[in-house]
Parts: sequence; C-alpha cells; structure tokens
Amino acid sequence: MSALLDSLLAGHDDAGSRAILDAGLPGPRSEAWKYTPLRAFERRAFAPASCVKADAEWITGIPAPRIVFVNGQFDVALSDIDALPAGLDLTLGHDRDASVEIDTETNAWQPAGDDVFANLNTKLAKDGAHIEASAVIDRPLHLVTLNLADGEDRAIHLHHSISLAPNAALTLVEHQLGNDQANLDNSRLRITLGERAQLKQLRVQDDGARATRFLRTDATLATKANYDRLDLELGASLSRHELNITLQGESARVHSGGILMAHGKRHLDTRLGIVHAAANTKTELPWRGLADGRARAVFHGGIRIDAGADGSQANLQNRNLLLSDNAEIDTQPVLVIHADEVQAAHGATVGQLDATSLFYLRSRGIPEDEARRILTVAFCREVLAMVDDASLRASLESRIDQSLARMQPE
Repeated sequence: MSALLDSLLAGHDDAGSRAILDAGLPGPRSEAWKYTPLRAFERRAFAPASCVKADAEWITGIPAPRIVFVNGQFDVALSDIDALPAGLDLTLGHDRDASVEIDTETNAWQPAGDDVFANLNTKLAKDGAHIEASAVIDRPLHLVTLNLADGEDRAIHLHHSISLAPNAALTLVEHQLGNDQANLDNSRLRITLGERAQLKQLRVQDDGARATRFLRTDATLATKANYDRLDLELGASLSRHELNITLQGESARVHSGGILMAHGKRHLDTRLGIVHAAANTKTELPWRGLADGRARAVFHGGIRIDAGADGSQANLQNRNLLLSDNAEIDTQPVLVIHADEVQAAHGATVGQLDATSLFYLRSRGIPEDEARRILTVAFCREVLAMVDDASLRASLESRIDQSLARMQPE
C-alpha cells in the first residue's frame, strides 16, 4: 500500500482510482524512474488543496495580463484579466477534455504504467487556465502559480491547456513560486499549435525548498508551426518535468532549452520526449545543468525520427557542471531514427569549469571566486539567447543570478 496514493485518492472509489491504487508508483525497475526513486516519497500523505490569501508582494514586477492560482485555486484579487487583447480568450475551471486518458503514443519514452502522476492529474484536477489565441498577441500573458503554507501539506492539481489557431502567435510566461511549505504540485499542460502558429513559452520554477512538483507537458505541432520554450528549474526539493512534443506537421520547428540548477539537497529531473512525425521538421535542444552540495540533476533527452520524416534535423546538446564532489548529474541522450536522409546529433558532457578559462581570468588579476562566478554565469546565460524581449531577458537573468548566489561551490 502507498500512503501517498491513499491520501490523494481518499474518497474516490471508482474503477479508475482503484486501477491507480492497484498499479502503485513506479518502482526501481522502471527505466523512466530509476534516477528519481519514489520509495521515501510514497510514505508521505497530503491533504486536499485549500484556499489561502496571498500577499500582493508575490506578483511584484509581473505585469498584466496576469492569471494567478494560489494553492490550486484561481485568485481574483491578484489576477488581472480585465483587458485581454483581442483574439485571446480565456476559460477558467475544469477542462472539458480533462477526462481524456493519457495518449501513450505522445509519451513515447516510458510505459503507460509509469504515467501515474499524469493519470492522477486527470482524475483529480478541478481547475486550470484554458487559453485560446486566434490572432497575433503582442503582449506576453503571465500565468502564475503560488503554493503557500497554511499549516498542512497540501496536494495541488491544475490542468491547463493552450490552443493556437492557424497563424496565431502568443508569448506565455509561467511563474511557479512558493514559500517554505512541503506541498505537492501535480499539474499538466496540453498545447496544440495550428498551421504556422507561433508559441513562445518561458517557464521559471522557483518553488520553496521543501516543495515537490510533478509537471507533464504534451504539445502537438501542425505544419510550419514554431514552438520556442525556455525552462529554468531553480527551486523545489523534488521537481520532475516530462516534456513531450510531437512535430506532427511538415516543417514544424521546436527550440527548447533550459537550465537545471540543483543546489543543497535538491533533486531536479527533466525528461524530453521529442517525436519527428513529419518530413522536414527541426528541433534544437540546448540544455544546461549545475549541481552543488549533495544535489542531483537528472536529464533524459529523447529524440525519435519516425519513418517518413525524411529531411528532419535534430540537435541535442546537454552540458553540465559539477560544483561539488558530493553532487551528482545523470544525463541520458537518446536518438532513435527510422527515416532516411536526416541530420541528427546528440551529445552530453559532465565536468567542471574549464581550467584554461579559469587560468586566463586569474592571470588578469581576477580573484578565483569571482572568476568562477563569471564563468558560471556565462555558462548559464548562453541558453537565454532565444529570449529577444529585453525586459523578459533581464528578469530571467536576475532569477539566475539569485539562484547562483544560493549555490555554494566547493
């Protein structure tokens, strides 16, 4: 028996709930979970989400239009959606399609039995933001989730969706924040991009040091759709993001980069499952990882090029820095090709700061600590090249600097 599943499914006695309980959590033999064991976590219990009043300081610097959820519930006072741009529609509440079971073809990188948290979200999510864009939206939309303390560990389940009509464009900035409460946030996001649609998505996960977060994102791209996203994994005690993208239409393109900054005893896990299902599709995947103290960063970069997806291009580069003798980084690039005439490359490195570069800075009179900081900042900020909005980029750079200040190289 699992105390975790028992607490989450308390009061649910339907066939779907019983199936989840019978299957249990993925064990040590699960390939998809072997670097993120759940033995200790399954002994924990969580109460249902509750309404908490949040201070306005949490949204300082986050402009409108702004959608805010606090402990899994829409917060009218902190949100600002009164003047949404023309062509942008928002629906709040339970997604009419939330009952759809997990598409095992979309998640090509692990057996259906390992999708327990996504299935729990399908069962338990009652709220979410459902965004539809039918035009080119010139202002970024901000989606904020705050997970705050109320004296008891809470389970939060949000189910969001984004749909862009043909030729529509949108920039979405996600802020996932929290204080020092050991809540569980188990959320899901579904994305559908029509022909020639363009979505830019910037996500900052900076939860409190005791929080747990499981997030699953499933995206499908039509012909000539463009999807650019950046993920900054900065907080939480345990955070796992499963990002599955299917390039379904010819000449669809994805640029997905991110940084995993694991410090202290944090455990950060990111899994990419990219499927090239059509010809002349392209993915560019630059990812970085850092770990200090006794932290652990886990990265799985899976790319599959299906039969018929000729002319596809795929490039995955995962570079990692170990800043402590006790830290650990596990990286697993996977490339599966079933088509001809493709260009595909993948690589992963785990090491320390370049000794030659460090010596060069030291020879210019820069103290060692400052030289290390300069090189580490440059290592991280390289991924921000995709962000062309100056104010957004400055905000992300500030977040990275704050996180680096918390790290303690040895």
